[in-house]
Amino acid sequence: MAKAAKNKVTSSNMDVPAAASIKTILIAQPRPESGKSPYFELEKKHGLSLDFSPFILVEGIAAKDFRKQKVDVTEYGAVIFNSRNAIDHFFRIVEECKIKISPDLKYFCITEAIALYLQKFIIYRKRKIFYGEDGTVQSMLDVISKHKTKERYIVPVNDICRAETLECLEKNGLEYTEVMLYKTVINDVKDLLKKNHDMIVFFTPGGVKSLFENSPKFKQKNTYIGAFGPITAQAVEDAGLILQLKAPMPKAPSMVAALDLFLSELKA
Repeated sequence: MAKAAKNKVTSSNMDVPAAASIKTILIAQPRPESGKSPYFELEKKHGLSLDFSPFILVEGIAAKDFRKQKVDVTEYGAVIFNSRNAIDHFFRIVEECKIKISPDLKYFCITEAIALYLQKFIIYRKRKIFYGEDGTVQSMLDVISKHKTKERYIVPVNDICRAETLECLEKNGLEYTEVMLYKTVINDVKDLLKKNHDMIVFFTPGGVKSLFENSPKFKQKNTYIGAFGPITAQAVEDAGLILQLKAPMPKAPSMVAALDLFLSELKA
């Protein structure tokens, strides 16, 4: 049996495949548009065949449906983002509804990667942007607690909101309002799942849900499972799956880097 990699969970009741057998990986995200994506470099380095397909699709709600929620964004001093989708649809609604965002608005993000994504919409260095150290809700709350001023927080969510975030805010006595800006739809990936990839990599709890919607009788057997982010990792384990790769890691902030380390250690 191959040597267990760090951050890997193994179980005696699961037949873990030999490292040499990991030749196909299904990435639950859209295929990168650029041919220079590090995923393709990973593919060549390890002799892999990568398939890409989002397991869920995101649809933004209409501006009229946003207005029905009667939430005035300008009344809040801070916004909390736990995904890139939340950022995309927050700024989409802001633009469609012609809402003027204060330059003093504080942005709290669950990870550094999500915080950096804000550069797509705002001048990063001129805004008050904060993020947790390890990608957990608690680490983000630790950052929030360092700010002495009492803020009102707005939290963009989807139709299957990550309850953990809101529960933590409530337990810590923070004043917040959730606003639904987008919804998730299960994507049809049945044909891809029939290929029985050696590994599946998830990026959202919705992706894990989609797996069983597409394949209700799915059995992990010899399939490796990877997850990006603590909330996705928890969703994998809650679904009764065994998680072999959890990212990000200290030496691997991205899933590509984590996969590279994982595959290299398995071959060692």
